[in-house]
Amino acid sequence: MNKYLLGIAFLLVFFSGIPRQAFGGSWDQLSPEEQQILRQFKDRWDQMPTERQERLRRGAERWQRMTPEERKEAQERFKRWQELSPEQKEMIRKRYQEFRNLPPEEQEKIRRGSKWFRELPPEQREKLRQKWQNEEGRGFRPKWRREMEKR
Repeated sequence: MNKYLLGIAFLLVFFSGIPRQAFGGSWDQLSPEEQQILRQFKDRWDQMPTERQERLRRGAERWQRMTPEERKEAQERFKRWQELSPEQKEMIRKRYQEFRNLPPEEQEKIRRGSKWFRELPPEQREKLRQKWQNEEGRGFRPKWRREMEKR
């Protein structure tokens, strides 16, 4: 479970993109809740770079604000992340960076499409996945993918 909390805190911080002033404090300056969430870092906290402390602290803060259901979903996402190969993780990181480089309007368009897809019934999602895989196999590339490949 501790590995999950660490990983979830990392992913939350990595993907949050929220700028903030650096914390850079000692372990004793953390709230009891933060200490509980980050307890596996206690022995090396004071030697960590300020930037890393702040990223972990922001992740702990976000974890505290989550509902039990959101925490469960985050743990499941982290478990799936751990099961990915290094190549798959690298591809996801690359695509995420490409997404972050898109104009805000394009990002929002992708978010809306993703939300629409997630809200479909599972059978319909699977049918679309199969259709898209067949189209890609025949050389079809969606517009968003062609644009990303140009970069």
